[in-house]
Amino acid sequence: MEDREASPADQWDPAAPERGLLHVWQCVGPAARLHPERVLLPRPVIQAALGEHHGLLLMQGGTVYSFGELLWRDQRLPVSAPMLEVNLLGKTVVSVAAGGFHCGALTEQGTVYMWGENTAGQCGLTESGTTASMTVSEPCPVSVLDSDAVPPAVVRVVDLALGREHSLALSAQNELWAWGSGCQLGLVTGSFPVWRPQKVEHLAGRHVMQVACGAYHSLALVLSLPPPNSNTQNPSESMERGQSPQYSEREDSFTVDGGHYCPLGVELTEVTTDEVKTHKLEKCRPPPRSSFPSLFTIPTVIWIIIKRKTVPDGSPGSHLLSGWRANQKSALTHEAEFQSLLQKLSRHSLEMQPAAGPGDTDSLSSYTSDESCVSSTPSTDPLSSSYKEDSTTKSQTDSSSGVARPYSSSPVCLEDIGLCLETQSQTLRGKKSSSLSNIRQKGKAGSRRCSLPGTPPSRSPWRQRSGAHRLSSGGQTQAAAPEEAGGRLPFLQTEVWSWGRGSEGQLGHGDQLARLQPLCVKTLTGEEVIQVTAGSHHSLALTAHCQVYSWGSNMCGQLGHVNSPVTVPQQAKLSDGLRAWGMSAGQSHSILVADGDCVQPVLLYCGQQQESDSVASEKPPQIPRLCQRSPSRAESYTVRPTLLPFCMEMGYVSSVCSGGQTCGVLADQNVMGFISAIHELASRERQLYCWTSSVRRLLLSLLRSRESVCPSLGETCSHLFSSLCESFVRLSTLIGRHSTSLTYFLQDTQGRDVTSLPLLTHILHFMDAYKDYCSSVGDFQVMGGFQSLRKLSLESLGSQQAVLSQLCVSDQSPNGDVDLVSLFYWPLQQLHQYNRVLLKLEACFDVLTTEYQSLHQSCTQFESLSLSLLRKKKEAEATFFFWKTHSGKITEALRLPQRRVICESSNRSLTLQNAGRFSNHWFILFNDALVHTQGAIPSQSLFSTHHVYPLACLWVKPVTDDSSGLYAIRFTCPEESFTVVASTPQEKNKWLRFVNQAVDQQLGGGGQRSSPGLTAASRTASYVFTGEGRFKDARYAGGWLAGRVHGRGTMKWPNGRTYRGNFKNGLEDGYGECIIPNKTLNRPDSYQGHWRDGKIHGFGKYKYASGEVYEGCFDDGQRHGYGMLSSGKLAKHSPSVFVGHWVHDKKTGYGVHDDIARGEKYMGQWLDEQRHGNAVVVTQYGVYYEGTFRDNKMSGPGLVVSDDDTALHGEFSDDWIVNGKGLLSLANGDYLEGLFSGDWTAGLKVVGTFIKPVGDEPDSRDRNSLLRLGQYLVPTDQKWVCVFAECWSRLGCSAARRGERSTAWENIAVSITTARRHSPELSKSQSKVLECLEVIPQHEDPATTANYDNIRRYLIKACETPLHPLGWLVETLVTVYRMTYVGVGSHRRLLRQAVLELQAYLTHFYSIVRFLFPGLPDDGGVIPDPPNSPSKGRHDSNTSEESVTVVSCSSLLLPLVLPRLYPPLFTLYCLQGEQVEAQYWDRIIRLNKQPDQSLLHFLGVREKFWPVWMSILGEKKQIVSSSKDACFVSAVETLQQISTTFTPSDKLIVIQKTFGEMTQEGKPVLDGDFLWCMDDLLPLFLYVVLRARIRNLGAEVSLIEDLMDPNVQHGELGLMFTTLKASYIHIQQESTT
Repeated sequence: MEDREASPADQWDPAAPERGLLHVWQCVGPAARLHPERVLLPRPVIQAALGEHHGLLLMQGGTVYSFGELLWRDQRLPVSAPMLEVNLLGKTVVSVAAGGFHCGALTEQGTVYMWGENTAGQCGLTESGTTASMTVSEPCPVSVLDSDAVPPAVVRVVDLALGREHSLALSAQNELWAWGSGCQLGLVTGSFPVWRPQKVEHLAGRHVMQVACGAYHSLALVLSLPPPNSNTQNPSESMERGQSPQYSEREDSFTVDGGHYCPLGVELTEVTTDEVKTHKLEKCRPPPRSSFPSLFTIPTVIWIIIKRKTVPDGSPGSHLLSGWRANQKSALTHEAEFQSLLQKLSRHSLEMQPAAGPGDTDSLSSYTSDESCVSSTPSTDPLSSSYKEDSTTKSQTDSSSGVARPYSSSPVCLEDIGLCLETQSQTLRGKKSSSLSNIRQKGKAGSRRCSLPGTPPSRSPWRQRSGAHRLSSGGQTQAAAPEEAGGRLPFLQTEVWSWGRGSEGQLGHGDQLARLQPLCVKTLTGEEVIQVTAGSHHSLALTAHCQVYSWGSNMCGQLGHVNSPVTVPQQAKLSDGLRAWGMSAGQSHSILVADGDCVQPVLLYCGQQQESDSVASEKPPQIPRLCQRSPSRAESYTVRPTLLPFCMEMGYVSSVCSGGQTCGVLADQNVMGFISAIHELASRERQLYCWTSSVRRLLLSLLRSRESVCPSLGETCSHLFSSLCESFVRLSTLIGRHSTSLTYFLQDTQGRDVTSLPLLTHILHFMDAYKDYCSSVGDFQVMGGFQSLRKLSLESLGSQQAVLSQLCVSDQSPNGDVDLVSLFYWPLQQLHQYNRVLLKLEACFDVLTTEYQSLHQSCTQFESLSLSLLRKKKEAEATFFFWKTHSGKITEALRLPQRRVICESSNRSLTLQNAGRFSNHWFILFNDALVHTQGAIPSQSLFSTHHVYPLACLWVKPVTDDSSGLYAIRFTCPEESFTVVASTPQEKNKWLRFVNQAVDQQLGGGGQRSSPGLTAASRTASYVFTGEGRFKDARYAGGWLAGRVHGRGTMKWPNGRTYRGNFKNGLEDGYGECIIPNKTLNRPDSYQGHWRDGKIHGFGKYKYASGEVYEGCFDDGQRHGYGMLSSGKLAKHSPSVFVGHWVHDKKTGYGVHDDIARGEKYMGQWLDEQRHGNAVVVTQYGVYYEGTFRDNKMSGPGLVVSDDDTALHGEFSDDWIVNGKGLLSLANGDYLEGLFSGDWTAGLKVVGTFIKPVGDEPDSRDRNSLLRLGQYLVPTDQKWVCVFAECWSRLGCSAARRGERSTAWENIAVSITTARRHSPELSKSQSKVLECLEVIPQHEDPATTANYDNIRRYLIKACETPLHPLGWLVETLVTVYRMTYVGVGSHRRLLRQAVLELQAYLTHFYSIVRFLFPGLPDDGGVIPDPPNSPSKGRHDSNTSEESVTVVSCSSLLLPLVLPRLYPPLFTLYCLQGEQVEAQYWDRIIRLNKQPDQSLLHFLGVREKFWPVWMSILGEKKQIVSSSKDACFVSAVETLQQISTTFTPSDKLIVIQKTFGEMTQEGKPVLDGDFLWCMDDLLPLFLYVVLRARIRNLGAEVSLIEDLMDPNVQHGELGLMFTTLKASYIHIQQESTT
C-alpha cells in the first residue's frame, strides 16, 4: 500500500484476521476473464464509494483510502494498493462519497471535506483559499453556512451525495444544500458555478431523508405530508402504535396522467378532456429513521468483482490479482438450497436481438414517443418461492458503441435551461408542448405534493452523527432512514422528488424535459419507497414491498425491464420468489440484493452482458470520448435482473455499491451464526410483509369496497370484519416498518448493537399488535363470519378465484377449498420465528452480558405470547364448534364476539343441589360469565330460563363438609348464592380449577397459575343489580368483598342518583358524595360527608335543591347535633342563617338565627323548630331585647333597650308587644311605672306613675336591678355544647371525658392519615404538618417545663389544620363566634356576653387538652422545674421568681383562639366606649399641638428628664423650644405597636418594652442605680401616650383588663398596665379649658 507520507495509522496489523477482502469486476469485457481475487486490507471496511474511475474506502477507525485514476494528483493506483488520505487523519470520518471525478468525506462533527476536479465548482470554495481552483488535490473543508440565521450559523451536515458536476448535502435539520453547476442543483439562480453551498428552497419545510445524485440529475426521498382530511389524531402517535390513520389500498391499474409539468417544476393547470384521475388516500407523514448504536462489531468483507481490462503490460491494471483460490471454501451454509437455485436458473435461455438505433444520442425518441407508450402489467405474485419465469437476455448491436475515458466534465447544461425558459414562455402564451401529451403510466394521478412549510420530526442525534452517513457510488445513500427520534421504527409514507436534466427520462415525470426545481414523482407516491439511487442516466427506487422501480436510460438494460415508457417508473422484472432489499446503480448497470430460497442473500445484475474472448478480439478498438453526455447502446444486455452465481461465495452481503463500470459488494462473515440469524429474521419479515400486502390488495380492499358486505355478513359481523381489517392493517404496517428497520440494521456495518433490535426495544408494540389481531380474528370466527366471508370472496373474485389459492400458505381443506381461517391465522406463526431467531442470537453471547439478558427476556416473552395466542386460537375454534353444535334462536342470545366457552355440563357432570328429580340444569362456563339454564335439553339447545353470573362478581369455594358425601361447590354472587354438586371428585376439581382460572383472568391475572382454591375475596369489578332492594337496577363499579360491595366505589341508579365513596358490608359507610335527584324542583340534592350503615351519619354538607345548605352533623339520616343551615334565594322563607343545635332534624337547644331580610338576630334556646326559652334579640336599628320565648314568640318578662339607652322591663305577649306591668327608664334617668300595652316599634299606651329619682333611694336600687342587662341570658356554659360534644365524639368519647385516652389518640392519627390519603392537593408544608401530627406524642408523662413547650407546639400545629379534631374545634368556634357577633350582632350591649363566651370556650377547650395530656395541672396550677434544672434566665408572664411555670387556660389557649376572634371582639369594645373614645381623641389632638418642652412642662415632667439632644440619621442635634415630636421617639414608636398585637400578654410585653425605652433614653441624665417613682413616671409616660396618638386606646385597655392572666395582675406587668390605664383616664378627664 502506498502512502504519500509515513503514518502510524496506515501500518499493517499482522494479527488482523482476514475480513477485509476486495474483489473488482468491470461490467464490460470478456466474460472468460472473470477471476475475482482477494486483496488484504489493514482493517474491516465500513463503506466503499465508487466514482467513474476511482473509489474511496472508509476503514474501521475513520481512516480513508483512495484508489483508481486520481487524475487531480496524476496518479493511478490499483485497488490492491490504495492511498491513505493523510489530511483526514484524526478527523473521525464517518462517511465518504465519490462523484464523477471528485470526492467527499463527512466527519463526526458534520464537517464536509472535498477534493478532486473542481471545474464546475463541485468541490466548492474551500476554506484553504478565497479563489476557486480547477482541481483540489487534498481534502479541504467546505463550510456550509446558513446566512438566513441571525447570527449566521454553521450547518451540521449528516449526509452527502455527489454527481459529475454537483454536490448535495443533507443537514441535521433535514434541509438540502447544493453547490456546483447545472439545473440538477435545484437552486433559484442563473449564474454558475455556485461555489458556496446554498439551500434548496423548494424543499424548505419538508423533511428530506435521503439524497442521491446521478450524472446530471438528483433524487430526494421526502416524508409525505398528512392529507387534508386526515384524522385529528397525531400521525406520529398513530403510526407508532402500528395503526394506519386511513385504510387504503393500491390498485394495480394504469391511469392517464392528468397533470402536466413545466421544466421549472410548476404544475400546469391545462389538462385534456379524456384524462382519467384515480385518487388515493395518502398516509400520514412519518418521522426520520434513526440508526442503531453499535457495541457489537461484525467482521466484514468487501467484494468487488473485476473483469481485467486489456491494457499494456506494466500498467496499473495489470497488477490486479487473478484467479480464484483453489482451496477457497464456500460461504454458503445451505448447499442443497443453492444447488436447487442453480438448477432453476440453468433453464433460463439468452436471446439476442439487434439494436434499434444509434448509440450516442441525447434522447431515446424510440422509447418515449406517444405511439410506444403501451401499458403493461408486471407480475405481482409475492408468495411463490420458485423461479417460474424464464430469464431472457436480448442483444442489440451498436456501431458506435465504445468505452470512453470521461475525465473532463461536460459543460454546464445551458441548452437545457434555455429549453426550460422557452417552454415556460410557451405555457404562459397558452400553448402546449407536444412533449406534454397524455402519457399512459402506472399509478394514480393524484394532486402534487406541494412544498409546504411544516415541522418535520427530529432525527436522532446518533443518526445525525453516524448512521445517516451511508453513501455509495455516485453519491446515492445506501439506506434511507425515515424514523422518529429516539430509535423508533421507520415510517413508510414517503415521496420521491427529482430535478435536473431529463433527456433520458431519468426524472420520472413522463417526459424528457429538465427541471430546475425539485418536483414530486407522482407515480411513486404511496408506493412506500424506502431507498432511492441514481446511475449516470437512470434512477432506481426500492419499496418496502421488496419491489424495484426503475426509469431513465435503458441502453444497456440497466432498468431490468423492457417496458415502455422509460420516462416513468416501471417495476423491474424480478423472478418469482425474489425479494429485493438493497440496490446500487452505476454508469450503465444496476446491482440488486435480494432474498431467495435460502437465508443467504443473492446478487442480481441488470446491464450489459459479458462478451466472449473471440468476440472481443474481433471488434476494432474504440476511441474513447472525453465528453459522453448520454449513454451508448450496448450490443447485448439483460432484459431482466439475472443472478450472479459467484455471489454465494461472498458470504452474507450487507450492501452493494457501483460507479462507472465497476461493482462492489460489502459482506459479513457469519460469526457464531449471528449474521445468518439476523438475515433470516429480516428475510422472513420481508416475506411476511409482502404476503400481508398482497392480502390487503387482492382480498381485503376488494371485499371492503363491495356494497354487499353488510347484508351478506350481517350488522355484527360487518363491524367485526371492519375491526379485523383495521387490526390486520395495523399488524401489516408494523411488520413493514420492522422489515425496513432490519434492512437498515444490516446495512449499518458500523453500528450493529443487538440490544437496539426493534424486537427488543419495541416488544410491547409487537405484543399488543399481535394480541389485538388474534382477538379480532377469534371474534370474527366465533360469530361465524368466515363462512359468509368465503361466499362473499368467491362472488367478488369471480374468475380470479385462483388468487385465494395463491394467498394460502397453509394446507387447504381436503376438498380443495380455501381455508380463510387458516389464512388469517397465518401471521401468528411469525411469533415462533421471532422466538427461534432470538434463541440463535442468544447463543452468540455469554450469559453474563447485557445482550444475553435482553435477548433471553424478549425470547421468553415471545414464547409466552405465542403459546397464549395458540390457546386463544383453540378457544375460538372450540367456541365456534360449540355454537355450531348448539345452534338455535335461544342460544344466539348468549353468543357474543368476545365470549369463549371453557367447559359445560351437558353430560350432567354438575347439577344444582336439592334440585327436583325431573328438573334439568345446564351450567356453561364462559370466559366472562357462568350461565345457569333451567329446564334445559343441551342436545336440542332448549331451555326455559337462564341466569348469567359475571365472573368478575363471582366467588367460588369448595364445600369442605364431607358428612353428606357430596362433592359440592359453593357459588356466591352479589344478589344470591347457590350450591352445585359434581358427579366425581375429578369433576369437582376440574370445575374449581376452570372457574378460578377464568375469574383470575377476568380480573386481570394470567389465569394459568390459579389453584382449585379460593379466588381473591377482595377485588374491584362492575355489576348491575337486578333484584329488589335499595340497589335495584343500579350499576356499581368499585371494590367487593366476598360478594358484597366493600371499599371505595361508585353506585349509579337509573333515576339519576349517584353515590361515590366508601362501602362496608354492602352499604354506604365512611366518606362519600351523593347526588339525589329532585323531580319537583328539577334540581338535584347533593351531599358530601360521612355515612354509616347506608345512612347519612356524621359530619357532612348537604345542598338542597331549594337552595338551602346544611353543614353539620347527622344521625341516621337526620340533622342531629351541631349544624349550620343557610337559606338561599329559593328558600320558602326569607334568606337566613341558623347555627346551633339540632335534635332529630329539628332545631332544639341553643342556637343563633340571623334573619337577613328583617335585620334581626336571635341568640337563645330552641325547641322543635321554635324559639323557646331565654334568648337575646338585637336588630339592625340598635334595639336590644333579652327575655323569654314561648311557641316561637316573645312571652313573659323581658327587657328592651333602645339605642339611646331607653329601657323597658315588662311582660310581653308577642314579638315586641308589651302587655302588662312594666318599668320604663328614660335616657335622662326618669322612670315610668305602670301598665303598658302596645307595640314597641309603633307606640305604647301607659297607665302609671312618672318618677324622677332623687338621691340613692332603696326603690331606685330595686328599679336598677330590674333594668340590669344579663338577667335573662343563656348561661355561657350551656352555649355551644353541641360543638364540644362533636369534638368529644371525634375523639371517640360518648361524653366529656368519657372514653379511653388511647382510643382518642388513635382516632386522631386515623383522621389525619385518612385526610392525607383523600387530599392529594395538599401543599408540601401542609403535608409536613400532617406528618408531624400523625405521630402520637408523649402524653402520659407528668408535665414539666420541657414537655410543656412540646405540648404548646403540638397544640399550635393541631389548631392550624381543620383535619385535626382540635383544629376543627377552633375553626367551628370561630365560625359560631362570628355568626353571633358580626353584622347585626355587632351590638355594644353584647360585649359582656362575648367576653364571657370566650372565657367559656377556653374552659371547655382546656378540659379537652387536659384529657389528651393528663400531666397538665388544673387551671392556675404550677409546673415546677426539675430539681437539677438550670435557670433559664428569662422571665415571662407565666414564670415566677421561684422558677415555676403557672399554667392557665388563658396563657395556654388564648394565643391559639383570640387572634381569630379578635376582629369581632375588638369591634364590640370600640362600640362600648365610643363616647368616651371621642372625648379622649379630642384631647389627644388638642394637647399634641404643643411643642415638646411646652407639653413636658404642662404635664409636670421635671426638667432633668427633658432630653437635650436628639439623633437624626446618626447626627446629634440640640432640641430647642420649638421642637416637636423629638423627645422619647423610640418609646413612642414602641407603644404604637400595641395596636398590632392581639393577645393581652403580647400587649403587656409592648408596654414593658416602652418603659424600657423610656429608661434607656433617660440614662444620660440619671444615676446608675436610679429607680422610677410614680410621681416621675406617670407624667413622663403620659407624654409618651399623648405623642403615640393611639386610636381606641380605651378599647385596648378594656380588652387587656378583661382577658389578662390573673397571675400577672399584681406583678411588674400589672403595675405597668395600671400606669397605662391611669394615663388614659387622665387624658380622658383632662379639662378642655
